[in-house]
Amino acid sequence: MCSSLISKYNVAGPRYTSYPTVPYWDQDSFSVSGWKESLQKSFKESNATEGISLYIHLPFCESMCTFCGCNKRITKNHKVEVPYMESVIKEFQLYLALFEEKPRIKQIHLGGGTPTFFSAENLEYLMTQIFSMADKAHDVEFSFEGHPNNTTFKHLSTLNKLGFNRVCYGVQDYNISVQKAINRVQPFENVLQATENARAVGYESVGHDIIYGLPFQTIENVIHTIEKTIELRPDRIAYYSYAHVPWIKGNGQRGFKDSDLPSAAIKRQQYEIGKELLAKAGYVEIGMDHFALQTDSLYKAQQTGTIHRNFMGYNSSKTQVMIGLGVSSISDSWYSFAQNVKNLEEYQSLVEDGEIPVYRGHILTAEDLIIRKHISNLMCTFETSWSDDSLYFKELPDVLSSLIELEQDNLLELHSNKLMVTEKGRAYVRNICLPFDLRLQRKKPETQLFSMTV
Repeated sequence: MCSSLISKYNVAGPRYTSYPTVPYWDQDSFSVSGWKESLQKSFKESNATEGISLYIHLPFCESMCTFCGCNKRITKNHKVEVPYMESVIKEFQLYLALFEEKPRIKQIHLGGGTPTFFSAENLEYLMTQIFSMADKAHDVEFSFEGHPNNTTFKHLSTLNKLGFNRVCYGVQDYNISVQKAINRVQPFENVLQATENARAVGYESVGHDIIYGLPFQTIENVIHTIEKTIELRPDRIAYYSYAHVPWIKGNGQRGFKDSDLPSAAIKRQQYEIGKELLAKAGYVEIGMDHFALQTDSLYKAQQTGTIHRNFMGYNSSKTQVMIGLGVSSISDSWYSFAQNVKNLEEYQSLVEDGEIPVYRGHILTAEDLIIRKHISNLMCTFETSWSDDSLYFKELPDVLSSLIELEQDNLLELHSNKLMVTEKGRAYVRNICLPFDLRLQRKKPETQLFSMTV
């Protein structure tokens, strides 16, 4: 990849799991009552046809990974499991009271933290309670994040019997110097065993998360990690750029110096080399940072145009409603967003008092909904169109003017009523979304809010 393009487009920018992005949520016009009304409306529109998605945040970890930007609580005390599960169950009951019929659960993702911090028995109890209050949709997609060091055969078999058919393992890097720097030491043999166990149990899709741009990580390290990953042939791979945002995440991302990180040019080389190796092994680029074999549901969803992106990442099907349960979780009704409080004790106290523990959110305007659709199209299918009048907005000519330079660099193609991202431009899709981000364009941040796009 051309180093001049890297220098030119390596700017701070959102990852666009939502629009508007969280720093641009309008707190003044948001209210919990407005969020509830929005959710009820969306639920009525979509539950019967699509069902809903659940994201359940399980925040506990036994040790701190210094690359991690997630909300977590570090503890070795496993007595915290049961009280937390009871809070999650009560929170779900608070949402059920808003609906006139049972939800049909289409998707579930258990994230963290480390979901496999919880025992298999406790995860079974949590999910059994959730399912007792809802119906399961057809063709469900239930997934969880597994730590290769502590995901047991019992974890896998217990959740599989409950309908879980996808597991994703956080691998990051196989080189010991990098693993020590990020405090995530896990031998290849552990990942091999966890992957083989998932397949033996019957999981339809096994994913691996890999990160480039980590401290002390060289191009040779990346090649080694990709080659070892290909040996195990996971069905899908998330190949993420390390998001260095210590000003947001505090001490967790200050376990090393900025000078220990690869330069932007080396980082982009890491991506390009990894991408080339994955392509040679039969992996197809799906959206931003994601690759899948042609047998995987994510690849099939991209081919049929049903791929969807939200706070859970890329999904092979869409639900209009996503309810986030647990501390710091974000919910999405399509018309609005709502985020739970980030402090564990405050979360549990609010739920115990019978309050939905939301502390901030955003009600989308008519303009927001149009822009959200364009950004979603670009992130999911690498193209968008305004041939339908409902997707036209008055600033579109200005946005298209802002994209001319990217077109001249062969990163996209502009047509009379359509934009298409080129193969070369896929690595810069976040940059292509930036001109569409009207809220950001109207109020440029005075300090850095986002990680770098490269």
